[in-house]
Amino acid sequence: MNILVKIIVILLLNVLSYQLQDQDNYSVTVTVTNANNDKGKMFVALYNSENGFLETSYKGAMSKIEDKTCTVTFEGMPKGTYAVSVFHDENDNGKLDTNFLGIPKEDYGCSNNATGFMGPPKWADAKFELKNDKTLTIKL
Repeated sequence: MNILVKIIVILLLNVLSYQLQDQDNYSVTVTVTNANNDKGKMFVALYNSENGFLETSYKGAMSKIEDKTCTVTFEGMPKGTYAVSVFHDENDNGKLDTNFLGIPKEDYGCSNNATGFMGPPKWADAKFELKNDKTLTIKL
């Protein structure tokens, strides 16, 4: 009886692992253009839900800037709804600098080139559906 249970567990694990490997995974390539200069780094954040948008990223990357442009690719992304935000950390201090009113002093942008009115961009304006490999261009 003990051997029969082990065989069933092994078969179930094999079936589950096959289904997990069969899931579609895609890439999201983000190209940021129109940086003011090549100083500092570009921070790119990928979000997978409205909850925590612009606060807690799903994945993130930093990139060098060359010719006022940079490109970052996120691999192995499952189908779903995502949004991207970027900012140019010109002074290389690791954060988006703001003035005393909270208005950013450094350039920033979002997917779909979403902009906010009297505040940050909204999830609804920045989100996109990932159903196959996706290439985004964000203009600062």
